[in-house]
Amino acid sequence: MRVKKISLLGHKDHGKSTLIGSMLMQTGAATKVRIEEAKKYSEKKGKTFEPAFILDSFAEEREREMTYDTTRAQIKYKNNAFEFIDVPGHEELIKNMISGASYGDIALLLVSALPEEGIRDQTKRHVFLAQMLGMNRLIVAVNKMDKIGYNEERFAKIKEDLTHFLKKINFNTNNVKFVPISAYKGENLTTKSRNIRWYAGKCLADLLCEDVKEGRKGEKLRILVQGIIGVGKDSYIAGKVVSGKINSGERVKIFPSGRECEASILMVKNKKAKSAKAGENIAIKASPRIANEAKGSIILPKSEKITPIKEVRSLIFIIRKPETWKTANIYGNKVGCEIKISKVVEASSGDVLPGSSFSPLNAAHSIIKLERPMLIEDYNENKELGRFVLSDSKGFFGIGISEG
Repeated sequence: MRVKKISLLGHKDHGKSTLIGSMLMQTGAATKVRIEEAKKYSEKKGKTFEPAFILDSFAEEREREMTYDTTRAQIKYKNNAFEFIDVPGHEELIKNMISGASYGDIALLLVSALPEEGIRDQTKRHVFLAQMLGMNRLIVAVNKMDKIGYNEERFAKIKEDLTHFLKKINFNTNNVKFVPISAYKGENLTTKSRNIRWYAGKCLADLLCEDVKEGRKGEKLRILVQGIIGVGKDSYIAGKVVSGKINSGERVKIFPSGRECEASILMVKNKKAKSAKAGENIAIKASPRIANEAKGSIILPKSEKITPIKEVRSLIFIIRKPETWKTANIYGNKVGCEIKISKVVEASSGDVLPGSSFSPLNAAHSIIKLERPMLIEDYNENKELGRFVLSDSKGFFGIGISEG
């Protein structure tokens, strides 16, 4: 069974939690106890049954009727398992949105069909961030179709306007699908709706099942070291192959120490393996000395010559103005840095703004100057080695990706 992680994006009140609640019920993933609990709480609030209450398990969320933190729900459908990552839609919690969305394989964006709601700045900002986080496949669910009489023209207008924005920010529209739904009534979620006969496409769940051909992954071996397993002679370097392939017995080197080691014993899923490819978690037997120095390092082919850099051409996004002292967290390494802005981009419109004044919730093409050289690659070629988190003395304030 394939497992797909779905990052659910969109403005608050556009029905994300309601969507997941309805899909939990339609696929049999919600227990009778959970459904009855949601019904009782709906009655207590003087409302008809609200599917969103199946998902929002925190009392504070129910009282305020919004999703406060990243919430996960798992659903099985046909030969797939979907893990929905419901992230906050309101601006003050955009940090949670970034951390939640960064784990998704597919971005599912909810847009309300109601004229007074529709495409908002936050809607477009979420799409902008999704692209920065590497989610190049997008499904747009136009929700609340029941409240506008299933009007096809309204659906077409939202599709036209959002497609214009996607093209403006260079999002690949070949990987974008639109589907009209009613999350509250459960229409067009797992079966086609009779009320939306003019829509000839697949229901939402079937769209999520589709596979999109990914762009070619980098062929150079890159292993991101995540930790150390064991002690003494049985020390292993644990990591993830983020590109390329490693063979058992292959000699590799570790950046930045420059030390070499042989993958004499290569483990994949706790079993000895002859090789490992991109996407697999592995363990390599190493001497205690080499293993202890390896955390936060990158493993490369022995013969490859690399050039670490101190200046990174980047696109960054901030949630607040940073203080003078800043660091970039690059695959687990905190490095002091300076930011020089060259061009500001308004994330909610895609427009380039005059000057270099950089306000929160916007993006900027910048030069990041690092205190020491790091191995950083073009984000489009290697996402794990091309992105970083920005912090200051107050903590997290933004994210960045390398533009090569």
